[in-house]
Amino acid sequence: MNLGNKIRKIRKRKNLTLQDLAEKSDLSIGMISQIENDKIGLSVTSLWKIAKALEVSIGDFFDEKTNNNNLIVRKNERKKIQLANSTASYELLTPDLSWNIEFLRITINPGESSDTRKLSHQGEETGFIIQGKLLIKWGDKEFILNEGDSIRLDSTIPHRYINIGDVKSISIWAMTPPSF
Repeated sequence: MNLGNKIRKIRKRKNLTLQDLAEKSDLSIGMISQIENDKIGLSVTSLWKIAKALEVSIGDFFDEKTNNNNLIVRKNERKKIQLANSTASYELLTPDLSWNIEFLRITINPGESSDTRKLSHQGEETGFIIQGKLLIKWGDKEFILNEGDSIRLDSTIPHRYINIGDVKSISIWAMTPPSF
């Protein structure tokens, strides 16, 4: 997936200059230019900032592949995002972001995290650990979740997920309103 090109297209469609997007996203013009030209990778935090500045969801950067009247997502048709600075993999389990909830499957390799910094966004989320172990950093609190455990969070409080286990962590997250 060519994220840089999609970001550029949305920016131009909204008649924003590189400087406009840089100011709105609190990123440098040089960084925006490098991202749009796929010279550097994106962190989840930077992607959130750009999406917010462009007034779109992160899902708008995904390839559109939905079928069955936007009710079903087949395993091989999931919208996926893999960020360059992270081994975390995100898969959208809902057909699109047009309803009031979204589901994500997040896979994180041992010793890796969802992002290098905590991030926050509107809404709330609930996660369920299918495999492995996750350390959830939420505000000034930390929670260790094992396979079969679940958690509910206020997404406006900065948070991140870290795989502290020896195997890939696989978890399912529900977010409302859709924000990815």
